[in-house]
Amino acid sequence: MCPVTPSDIRVLVVEDDPVAADAHALYVGRVPGFTVSGTVHSGAGARRHLEQHAVDLLLLDLYLPDGHGLQLVRTLRAAGHTADVIAVTSARDLAMVRGGVSLGVVQYVLKPFTFATLRDRLTRYAEFRATTGEASGQDEVDRAIAALRAPRPASLPKGLTAATLRAVTDVLRTAGSGLTATEAAADVGISRITARRYLEHLVESGRAARAPQYGQVGRPELRYRWSGH
Repeated sequence: MCPVTPSDIRVLVVEDDPVAADAHALYVGRVPGFTVSGTVHSGAGARRHLEQHAVDLLLLDLYLPDGHGLQLVRTLRAAGHTADVIAVTSARDLAMVRGGVSLGVVQYVLKPFTFATLRDRLTRYAEFRATTGEASGQDEVDRAIAALRAPRPASLPKGLTAATLRAVTDVLRTAGSGLTATEAAADVGISRITARRYLEHLVESGRAARAPQYGQVGRPELRYRWSGH
């Protein structure tokens, strides 16, 4: 985790799943310029934390056990809390997105996401937050807003494509007992070596885990399982 400085952006992670909350807090702590103020698992926990600690940014799951995340934001705004919000959700309802923008939700991150995706959003938020003073013209205003609204596309290792990665991700997520590279290759229609490259990429990005599969003749084959992060 990066050393904490007084200028760090203080982030409260609000996520009902303790495993996901810990993962999100770990991600935040790895981004220079950010520090985790705390981790809570409900709207009530978020309100209690904000009464006792200064927070600049909420990393907010929208589906909480005691209410919807956007309702929590409305309550916080009414109480005078002005922290910005990055919403973390599996929902893809654009009407919800529009409603969130009106409440000060500055970014949406769709689950599941990688560290690289969150790092990009946080970095762009920091760039937007750092803009101060008076704009010299429309171009400067546009650049400030673009820093927040135009995320960079996540880069893939050379030779990997987004379409094939989605296909491998889909078959792995639906395989309850996991998949070997051979099985993934058969499901997707690619070679075993290619499937293994994509599976290894998912492991490296924190979205999958691997373990040797024993009990067969010859060398054990690796079995990959979706990690859910």
